[in-house]
Amino acid sequence: MGQGSKRATVYFEEDIHRALRLKAAATDRSLSEMVNEAVKLSLVEDAEDLEAFKTRKGEPSVGFEDFVMALRARGAI
Repeated sequence: MGQGSKRATVYFEEDIHRALRLKAAATDRSLSEMVNEAVKLSLVEDAEDLEAFKTRKGEPSVGFEDFVMALRARGAI
């Protein structure tokens, strides 16, 4: 791992851990590299979601019940 890396203990379900070890061996990567990549991708998705929320902040909000009733009124359901 690179400079500035921190150590953490993570517990995986047995089957997930086995799959990770097999993939790590098949791709010649470490478990740490794979987990770091997965976490980074998840954080990118979070950042995109937060940006979308920010962009749509001014849009009107429609409650679930009102939305379903509007679908029914239009004959969509």
